[in-house]
Amino acid sequence: MSDVYVIGVDMIKFGRFPDRTVPQLGAQAAWMALDDAGLEMKDMEALYCGNLGESRAMVGQRILKEIGQTGVGVVNCANACATGATAFREAWMSIKAGVHDAVLAVGVEQMGKGLLGSGNVARGIPTEGLLGSRTMPAVFAEAGMEHARKYGTTFEQFAKVSVKNHHHSTLNPKAMYQIETPLDTVMNAEMISYPNTKLMCSVNVDGSAAAVLVSEKKAKELGMDRAVKVRASVLTSDPYSDRDLTMPDVNSLTRNAAKKAYEMAGVGPEDINLVELHDCFATAEILHYENLGLCGDGEAGQMIDSGATALGGKVPVNVSGGLLSKGHPLGATGIANIYEIATHLRGEADKRQVEGARLGMAHVIGLGSACAIHILEKAA
Repeated sequence: MSDVYVIGVDMIKFGRFPDRTVPQLGAQAAWMALDDAGLEMKDMEALYCGNLGESRAMVGQRILKEIGQTGVGVVNCANACATGATAFREAWMSIKAGVHDAVLAVGVEQMGKGLLGSGNVARGIPTEGLLGSRTMPAVFAEAGMEHARKYGTTFEQFAKVSVKNHHHSTLNPKAMYQIETPLDTVMNAEMISYPNTKLMCSVNVDGSAAAVLVSEKKAKELGMDRAVKVRASVLTSDPYSDRDLTMPDVNSLTRNAAKKAYEMAGVGPEDINLVELHDCFATAEILHYENLGLCGDGEAGQMIDSGATALGGKVPVNVSGGLLSKGHPLGATGIANIYEIATHLRGEADKRQVEGARLGMAHVIGLGSACAIHILEKAA
């Protein structure tokens, strides 16, 4: 089986574009990734498209109408917040299986405003009881409070995640927001669902990202100078567990995916130089330090306190600004995370560059459930 390489990757600056369509947004990122690879749509053998909001509308085919209808096969993916990463993985699998040599993966989303999950509450008495909530802020607040109960994690430690990621965003010109938020500003912001204040919640934005994936043979033909090798690609869902099903399990699928990804790549968490993880809320980032094996159980609070996950630290996390500042267009997030990792491995991240980066991890989860993890390596 061929190794798979990312030969072109890019994303648009995340924001709000009410005057543009989803296919137009996706087409822009597609062209950018193709230009980055020095290729054209006619060189692609398939298109894999991730979009959630218009998942029944054949977005991939509509993107082709913008960039060139070459007759290739199109696969449209919808997998909650892991949608873009799933499209990328499907593209990777097609090359790994020897079916294709060069394919395009696009993730795109046009988001509304409001709370994630607020439009999907079951009719009748909800399973979590009359006082519960299935909105995403409440789900991840609950998970954070469980971590606090077990390990003593504090409100201040959760808030420090937001301070860090907002600072990182000031170094990323493609982030939606590029502002500093001091600790007291974060902690005194409007409370959404304790312990997550408004500045500890991800930003609903419009965005798109795309990647060109090729076989090793094709990569060598095109030149390996900026190629990024996909060392691992893993997708998981929740395993059955004998637990209280009224509280979503936001941990197990990531832990299982991380274990498989490390095994596939032949590395351990200590080998990873930077991580883009799913910080949909500040509490989530703390949980995923432990879920990804970046520290031991109960040590995440100390990890954020130490500065280990900040730029210049032991293992920088969300140097892009993360979902908290860069933004979280659901269908695009997974490929946008891959763009960020690849940019550092290529040594092209400018002021936010993680020096000497050779291995990076991109992680995304979608409750429902799906977790995708990709480990990328700077090509030798």
